Amino acid sequence: MNKSTLIGIGIGAAAVVAVGAFATTKLDGGSPFQSYATVVSVEPAFATAQVPREVCHDETVTRQKPVKDEKRVAGTAIGAVVGGVLGNQVGGGTGKTIATAAGAVAGGYAGNKIQKEMQEGNTETIVEQRCEIVYDTTTTPAGYDVTYELDGQRAIVRMDHHPGDRIPIENGDLLTVASNQKS
Repeated sequence: MNKSTLIGIGIGAAAVVAVGAFATTKLDGGSPFQSYATVVSVEPAFATAQVPREVCHDETVTRQKPVKDEKRVAGTAIGAVVGGVLGNQVGGGTGKTIATAAGAVAGGYAGNKIQKEMQEGNTETIVEQRCEIVYDTTTTPAGYDVTYELDGQRAIVRMDHHPGDRIPIENGDLLTVASNQKS
């Protein structure tokens, strides 16, 4: 073989190797001059959130019925009349008048207190709806926490996809998005 043939074969072989290397890196999505960070570990990441919801239940409640005579005028008046009648039965003359007045005052006071106790004891049982806000915890996937090594330094980045064994570097920045866009 002559020298020209050997040089031609050498150049052809070099061209085939270069084209093959270029084609391999293009299929891989990179270039022959692409830099990569080495992936050390990949852990799934999750986001948690507190979601409020209303929980209601029926509760039986006993309460005082609404009062119609808040000042207890009826009890005071009836007690005063009864007390006055009873006081009038005691003594005679001026003593009778004093006893009637004292009986009316005492009867009015007693009638007021009796009506108060009756009103407080007048209860009703009802069913009331009681509601409260409770919080449920939800967990959703949030991507991957990727530990990588670049130039002897380890760091962690969150990515939206599993990066594989390496992460491309462009202009000193990691390409962390699946479509190889910078994040």
